Amino acid sequence: MEENRRKHRILMVSDFFYPNFGGVESHIYYLSQCLLKRGHKVVIMTHAYGNRIGVRYITNNLKVYYIPWRPFLMQNTLPTFYLTLPVTRTILIREKISIVHGHQAFSTLCHESLMHARTMGCKVVFTDHSLYGFADPGSIHMNKILQFTLADIDHAICVSHTSKENTVLRSGIKPETVFVVPNAVDTAMFTPASTQLGRDEVVIVVISRLVYRKGADLLVEVIPEVCRLFPNVRFIIGGDGPKRVRLEEMREKFSLQDRVEMLGAVPHSQVRSVLISGHIFLNSSLTEAFCIAILEAASCGLLTVSTRVGGVPEVLPEDMIVLAEPAPKDMVRAIQEAIDMLPNIDPQIMHSRMKTYYSWHDVAKRTEIVYDCAMNSSNKSILQRLPRYLICGAWAGKLFCLVMIINFILWRLLEFFQPAESIDEVPDMLSLCNYEDES
Repeated sequence: MEENRRKHRILMVSDFFYPNFGGVESHIYYLSQCLLKRGHKVVIMTHAYGNRIGVRYITNNLKVYYIPWRPFLMQNTLPTFYLTLPVTRTILIREKISIVHGHQAFSTLCHESLMHARTMGCKVVFTDHSLYGFADPGSIHMNKILQFTLADIDHAICVSHTSKENTVLRSGIKPETVFVVPNAVDTAMFTPASTQLGRDEVVIVVISRLVYRKGADLLVEVIPEVCRLFPNVRFIIGGDGPKRVRLEEMREKFSLQDRVEMLGAVPHSQVRSVLISGHIFLNSSLTEAFCIAILEAASCGLLTVSTRVGGVPEVLPEDMIVLAEPAPKDMVRAIQEAIDMLPNIDPQIMHSRMKTYYSWHDVAKRTEIVYDCAMNSSNKSILQRLPRYLICGAWAGKLFCLVMIINFILWRLLEFFQPAESIDEVPDMLSLCNYEDES
C-alpha cells in the first residue's frame, strides 16, 4: 500500500524561512524533511536573506531557492503582483512541480506565487498559521487579500479548529475544503534535563518575541505581583522586541534585578538549554492559532501556564497546562495553581506523552491526504475560474478578475517568447535520508 502511494512534486512558498526563525519557518522545514523521507520531491522558494541569494541545499538535499527579492516590511517582500511571475514560472517548469503549497496569510510572496501557479494550471494548497481580527484597518485589508487568494484554491490547511473557523469567516472559503492539521514538535531535540530540578526555588521561563501581540504588556503587570506573593519564584525571559524596554523598566522600578533575568534574543539551538532550567513555561499571548513554543516546553517537561486564547486550549490536555484569561489577576491565579501542581509533575513522563501526541511524520501523512485531494480536483479554464472572483464583492470582484486576466495574458506572452521547452528541467536528486515505512 505504501509503495503504491502517489508521489508528489511540491513547491513550498513563503517569505518566512531559514535563516529567519519562527513557528512558520520550523513548520515548513520539518514538514519538508518528513515529506522527503516519504518519497516526495520538495523544493522551497523564499526571498533573499542578506547575501543568501540563489540555490542552496540544506539537510537531506532539500533545495531552497532564495530569489533576488529583498524584504520590504516585517520580512515581507514588496507586493509586485506580476514581477514574480517569470521566476516562479521558471522554477515550476524546471522542477516539474505539480503542487504549490503557500504558507502564512501575510506573506506577499505566498499570495503572488499561488496566483501564478493557479494561472499555470498547478494545484494549490494554502496553510494559515495565524489568527486575525475583523475590525481594524490592517485586518480588513488582509482579509480581502486572503479572500482573493482562497477564491480559487484547491484546499486550505489550518493548524487548529479555532484557526479554521477564523479563516472560513475571513475568506468565505467553503468549510469542507479546509483541513485541520496541527503543528508538531521534534521531541528528539526537546528532551528534559537528565536530573530533575529542585523545588526550593521555582523558575518560570518566558521565551517569546517581546511585542504587544505576544502579551509583553501583560508580563509587565504579572511579574511584580507574582514576585511579591512568592519569594521563591524567579523569572527567566528570553526574546527581544520593542516591548523589552518596558520589561527592563519594570525590573528597575520594583528592584527585581536578582529575580528577573533578561537573556535577549535566544538562538533556536539554545532554546532547550533555557527551557530545562525552569519548572514552568509562561505564555502570555493575546492571540495564537496554535503556539509551537508550548509543545517545545511540554516536551522538555515543563508545566505550562497560558492565556486562554485562539487555538491554545486545543494544544495540551488539562493536566499539562493551566489556562487563564488574558488579565493580570487571572494570570497570577493560574501561576499559583501551577506552582501547587509542580510536585505531581514528572518531566520524563510528560516527554513520553508528548512523543505519542505530536509527530512531524503524522503531520506529513495528514498533509499527503490534502495533496491527494487537491490532485483529484478537476482542472478549470480561466473562463470557468473567473466567476469565483466575481463573488468577492461588487467592486473587489471585478478588480480581482482584471488582475487574473492580466496575469493570464502575461503568462501566455512568456510562453510565446520563452517556451517551456526551452527551459532545462532539473534532474531529480535522491534524498540522503532513507525512505521510512510509515504506516
